[in-house]
Amino acid sequence: MRSLLFVPGTRPDRITKALASGADAVCIDLEDAVAPDDKAPAREMVMQALAQPREPATRLGFRINPVRTANGLADLAAYGESNVAADFVMIPKAAHPVELEIVAGALEGPDRPHLWPIIESAKGLSRAYAIAAAPYVQGLLFGGADFAADLGTGMEWEPLFHARGSLAAAAAAAGVELLDVPHLDVNDDEGLAASTRRARAIGFTGRACIHPRQIAGVNAAFTPSEAEIEQARQVLAAFRQSQGGAALLDGKLIELPVIRAAERTLAAAGLKE
Repeated sequence: MRSLLFVPGTRPDRITKALASGADAVCIDLEDAVAPDDKAPAREMVMQALAQPREPATRLGFRINPVRTANGLADLAAYGESNVAADFVMIPKAAHPVELEIVAGALEGPDRPHLWPIIESAKGLSRAYAIAAAPYVQGLLFGGADFAADLGTGMEWEPLFHARGSLAAAAAAAGVELLDVPHLDVNDDEGLAASTRRARAIGFTGRACIHPRQIAGVNAAFTPSEAEIEQARQVLAAFRQSQGGAALLDGKLIELPVIRAAERTLAAAGLKE
């Protein structure tokens, strides 16, 4: 999942456009994008939207309200009572693995959706390894805006660098995906591209988007270039030719970390060796 596009739960008319936007996934939001008085009607609209036929190329899911709230529990109950199928469920304000146990139990069934906890507090970050390793978790989302508010900082790169690095390590340890917080200025293409490249460089595998115009830039940043793909192929070819011994490519020693990086590059491009 290179890119994920959020759609307000009160605007089901946007879902079809979102699914055709080029995003790898679309998330219908029942939390921040929905006013308190609109939660119940939005919940009904989301379940109706999930029941509609769709092409499987783009993953479709929804974000519930926090599990420790009445609205969050109502979201889970509505999904459980509806004959619908989502590819994933995003869990905001995730702070403890027990919250994921509650969600997984409520969604139990043959078509149980994948879980995507959102880490957006210091408490959540302190348990990131356990949250990432919980059953049915497919990936994490960094809720940078709420995290910055929790710390009392701005959303510049430096104050959030420790959190991003910690989440990258937690996701890697659990073998799950990791999405960065959306770039909040939809007109800042240069800032989006620069910060997305930095996120990829420290281990993020994708990024959330709040506007369709951000998708192309995010997808490009997380798609290996032709040069990167060719370099990865050369690394693996040199390693195979060495038959498990020491190998050199362009004067550089090829070791296991280099091989693993090459394999990840081809996997990110959807290619085999």
